[in-house]
Amino acid sequence: MKILLRATNWLGDAVMSLPALRAVREAYPDAHITVLALPWVADLYARESFADRILPYNRKGAHGGLLGRWRLGSEMRAERFDIAILFQNAFEAALLAWLARTPMRIGYARDARRPLLTHPVETPQAGEIPEHQRYYYLEMLRRAEILPALPDCPDILLAGLPEARRAGEAGWAARRLPKGPWIGVSPGAAFGGAKRWLPERFAAAASRLSDDLGASVALFGAPNERDLCAEIANRIGPRAYVLAGRTTLSEYIELASTCAVYLTNDSGPMHVAGALGIPTVAVFGATDHIATGPSSPQARIVREPVECSPCMLRECPLDEHLCMLGVSADRVVAEAHAALES
Repeated sequence: MKILLRATNWLGDAVMSLPALRAVREAYPDAHITVLALPWVADLYARESFADRILPYNRKGAHGGLLGRWRLGSEMRAERFDIAILFQNAFEAALLAWLARTPMRIGYARDARRPLLTHPVETPQAGEIPEHQRYYYLEMLRRAEILPALPDCPDILLAGLPEARRAGEAGWAARRLPKGPWIGVSPGAAFGGAKRWLPERFAAAASRLSDDLGASVALFGAPNERDLCAEIANRIGPRAYVLAGRTTLSEYIELASTCAVYLTNDSGPMHVAGALGIPTVAVFGATDHIATGPSSPQARIVREPVECSPCMLRECPLDEHLCMLGVSADRVVAEAHAALES
């Protein structure tokens, strides 16, 4: 049997979907499983044992535009998949599985794609399943009768953590950077500015922890977050290093796995840090900490429970940005020490 798993597009969603993708392997232990993934999340899935193969979806290259989508559908058709399970919610995901003529196409019946699915699954309503996003993916498998029941899933950890840490330690040496200890910082957030804690407070918290732990500070992020990371590094001083835009996802996972503690907004790196099992402090404001918080006992959430939070907006419509201004550097430092001691 050949199974295609259409992966989610964003790093945080990719981490939260891991229990469901692993459950597919448990349900079909002898199947050949291919994961169709965009380049910026492919490295995450490539580390996992449930995947026999990663099929790259080059949306900005060979698979761009209508002709590119048709080309990808043809490539998938040549693979002769028996089942396509769509963890990505978009209409396009169902269209590609339909173009591939996959006999069984399973996914949530949303985004006008019900006619393209052979096994449309009704989307769960509020209160029907646990609130955290990981159960949304698992519930689709339960409703499709791939899982007999919704499993208990308290934590999410990445596979191969000892190997990642060894590679990370070698990675610092290859970059001729200090051996450690390291404090990881991810001050960006792809969703929008409303999710971003103040740069000067990231700098203040990281500086305090650097003094307390005798640690260097690594600022991680996407290429378009390099200036933000540089601003924070300038405030911290010579013990801070900007790695934004200078690592692949695989390299980032390896380096982050060696960090003594990690400071972050609600973001993809937050989910990775939590899933690496390292002490993590996540600042939440505009988004729902219950639905999309890190799934790790080593992670701590810091938020100011103002009336307008969570608003789920990309940008704060108020000049005050109360949810973020209410979180002090002292609180984040205190939570970091508590996480280190737990």
